Formats: sequence, structure tokens, C-alpha cells
Amino acid sequence: MHPVDAAYLVSFPGDIFSFLLRHRGPDWSGLHSHEDCYLAHQRLAIVDPTSGDQPLYNEDKTIVVAVNGEIYNHKELREKLKSHQFRTESDCEVIAHLYEEYGENFIDMLDGMFSFVLLDTRDKSFIAARDAIGITPLYMGWGLDGSIWFSSEMKALSDDCERFVSFLPGHIYSSKNGGLRRWYNPPWFSETIPSTPYDPLVLRKAFEKAVVKRLMTDVPFGVLLSGGLDSSLVAAVANRYLADTEAGRQWGSQLHTFCVGLKGSPDLKAAREVADYLGTRHHEFHFTVQEGIDALEEVIYHVETYDVTSIRASTPMFLMSRKIKSLGVKMVLSGEGSDEIFGGYLYFHKAPNKEEFHQETCRKIKALHLYDCLRANKSTSAWGVEARVPFLDKEFINIAMNIDPEWKMIRPDLGRIEKWVVRNAFDDDQNPYLPKHILYRQKEQFSDGVGYSWIDGLKDHANSQVSDSMLANASFVYPHNTPTTKEGYYYRTIFERYFPKAAARETVQGGPSVACSTAKAVEWDASWSKNLDPSGRAALGVHEAAYEVKET
Repeated sequence: MHPVDAAYLVSFPGDIFSFLLRHRGPDWSGLHSHEDCYLAHQRLAIVDPTSGDQPLYNEDKTIVVAVNGEIYNHKELREKLKSHQFRTESDCEVIAHLYEEYGENFIDMLDGMFSFVLLDTRDKSFIAARDAIGITPLYMGWGLDGSIWFSSEMKALSDDCERFVSFLPGHIYSSKNGGLRRWYNPPWFSETIPSTPYDPLVLRKAFEKAVVKRLMTDVPFGVLLSGGLDSSLVAAVANRYLADTEAGRQWGSQLHTFCVGLKGSPDLKAAREVADYLGTRHHEFHFTVQEGIDALEEVIYHVETYDVTSIRASTPMFLMSRKIKSLGVKMVLSGEGSDEIFGGYLYFHKAPNKEEFHQETCRKIKALHLYDCLRANKSTSAWGVEARVPFLDKEFINIAMNIDPEWKMIRPDLGRIEKWVVRNAFDDDQNPYLPKHILYRQKEQFSDGVGYSWIDGLKDHANSQVSDSMLANASFVYPHNTPTTKEGYYYRTIFERYFPKAAARETVQGGPSVACSTAKAVEWDASWSKNLDPSGRAALGVHEAAYEVKET
């Protein structure tokens, strides 16, 4: 049995393959071995850079833990552990002491994003756990020799494991019990339709709290600002409260914001306007279609997917993260998760009733670890930058998903566009957060907002690389998740070159999608089946720059 680090590095022995994941944590390499068990860690130091090196231990070093993530309520948890002696100021050290105090039943006490492996050397048992939504990545694998492996990225498992899978969010693995069990059991998970009335102030306060707690940092930081609703709200709230935080006192009260796009793109213009309104120190990065195409192989290697929309959006985020790191910034806040919680994607305009609307949001949240969370984490971690996502705060999700979905429904007759409940909650005439036209800007998916010619350029490039006969025979070459477009085929060939095992391709979900919908929601409009594309412009009759309807 070889439990290995759930955090930034996994290998056996730990130092052999450390180079595979060193990009995730260039600040420190740590290794602990106990008989045939190894925990290895590559650290990206955000909190307590001077003494928080991992693995972390309890008082007598019988409990060892390697963690990827942040525990935002670690100070409150330390108050419950006053009989324990802490070695560091690291937010993650509480995990070792919580296990000592409560056994395996402490996971739900953690407020944060995390993946970890904990080894109890007293009986050589171990546990592995992942946060509620799967914000931080985690994979689990099995070797032919009976070993069990855990890693933040599957590239560290692909050579040594016969089989590996994406570790389910909100679950814990226990070697004593020999299997996975779900520790996260919120009311919305059953997809039962809630009936709580919408209270804009409750929603606003919950989100403000979620943003402020994520300003816990001992290193320079900023906000990814696309100029859309979600990132603009993150920036507005962070900007409003930064001066009163320890981070503001340490790094200054002027917020840094970052945006990427093709020259003249919708996002660049909107982001600049928001930054000027908020008074942030704004950094605008440009890329060309060719620069994005040149980066595709690196992006697919780091993000570990062949999902079309993930690659489209990961590429500009990957390029931007490199620039951000060059400025000395190691942590950013980002706006992922809002569209899944509030039905923000444009295809939600066609939701037939509140029941199907709510059930689709539940399905989208449950799949976030395979898409937006995977993209946000890996495209930034590729350059040693950490992304935090306030919309996926555990308490905020519980409040938002408990609202009667009738309030989330898109109702033009009542003046309600997508995500109206969020827009309305922050529509404050007395003390405005954002300009009205930004607050009510139409949803623009990140891969579209960086410039419409980005996706068009990707399609043109794929068409030049993949012939008609190659696509016609795709089902024989790729019988699992057969690509249906030349763009999808092109990404798949790159992915298979880096990750040739069947276990790797099975970590990516397939199925038809329009404007980022699940396969189930494609049924909402008959015309969508003729225009299956994850771009928001595929939402025919909804997006202001929608694609032309294809002739059949």
C-alpha cells in the first residue's frame, strides 16, 4: 500500500517524478516516507511562506498530511484545538490535529478548497479527501502490485498505475473502510425543488463574505477581470473591503486586476471600463490567434482534457497566467461557478419550467470538477498561480441553491435576464457596486469574450489539420467519446499523444452540448440538435451574435 500526496506531487518513491508536477509548486519540495508509504509535495507558498512547508505533522509526527488548497476557517478551527501544539502558521496544519481529535469525521468542518492525503503511522492507515465541489484536482490510481496512488494531476499516475480515475468531489477514501463515501450532503444534491423566497440582501451578504474570506494571503494577489458580471462582482466586492483586511494592510489597498483578449475583443473593453470605475491597477494582456494555436499542445498537456470548450477557454487563461506570474503575483480570485448556480448560460433561456431549470443547475454544479474548476485550477497552476473562486463557497452555494428556482427563471416579460437574482442583489443606487450596463451585460462565455475570431481561428486551424476522411473514420480510431467535429478530433489527437491509456480518456465526459449545456438540456430546443457547439453563440435566438442556423 503506497498512499501518496494528494497535493502537488505524487510519485513512488516521491522524488523520482517530482519534475512532473514542479510547475504546481516551485517554492518547496517535501517528502515523507514510512515503511512502504510515501507522501511527496511540491509547494506553492501562499499562507505562511516561511514555515508552512509540507508535509505537515501533528505534535509527535505520527500523523502526516500533504495538502493542496486553502482552509479559510483555520483560525476558528484552531480555537477548538487549544490543547494541541501547532508547529506552523499554515492554514492546512489544522487537518492533522482535527484528525487526531475527531478521527475521520472532520471533513465537513473545513471551509475551503482542498485535496489531501493523511497518513496515520500508528496503524499505517490513511485517508484521502476532496473539497465539496472539486475546486482543487485529485486523481486516484491503482498499481498492479496492489499499490494505491493519489495525485493532483493524472500525468503523475499514468506511467505507474494500471487504472486511475478522477477522485469524486465531496468524498473521502478510507483505507480502513476500503472505499469512497460522500461526506458532502447538502439539500440541493438530491435535486429536490426548493421553495425559499428570494432575499437579495441575504444573497449579497453571503457573497461578500465569500469574497472577503478569500483575501487570506501572505503574497501579492489580484482578480481576473473579464468585464462580465461574475468577475466584475468579485472585483467590486474585493475592492470595497480590501482596505480593512490584513492583505490590504500588507500589500496596499489598490486592487490589481488582469484581463486577456485579442485586440478589440468585448472583454478587454468591458474590463477596462470596470477597472476605471473601481480604480484598480489594471493589467491588460493581448494575444493573437496564432499565439493561442501555438500554445495548444502545452495547454492540453497541463489541463489534461480533450473537451472542446475547456481547451478554448483554458488557452487564453494559460497565456494570461504566465504574464501574471511574471509580475510576481501568486494568487488570483476568479468568477467561476456563478453560471452553474444561477443558470447563467444562455441556453437556460429555453428552460421549460422551474423544475427542469433547477435540476439542470444541480447537474452543472456536480460536473464542475470536470470542466470549469479543472480549467481554472490547471491553467493557472501550470505557471505556479493559485485561483480562488468565491461563487463556489460552500455556504454561499447552500443559500443560492435553496432559493425557489422560479426567481432564477429568465422572464423577459418581467425584465429578468439570465442571473437576474444576482444582478438585482447588487443593484444598489445609493452605493453602487458597478455601472448599470455592466451589471446587466449579457452573458459572454470566456472563450467568446476574449474575441469571437479566437474560436473561428481554432476551427479554421483544425480544418487544415484534419481531413474529411479522418473525421469520417473517427468512430473506428476513437470509439470512446468519438469526436464529431474536426476541432474535437484535433484536440483528441494531441491528448492521446500525451495520455494514451484508456483510463485517461475515460476521465473526460462526452455527450452532445450546446452553449455549455448538459446532454439533457439539448432537448429543450429542437433547433439546437442541428447546431451542437459549446460556444455561447450556439444559443440560437438568444445570443446577440448567434451563429447562422445550419441548413440540413
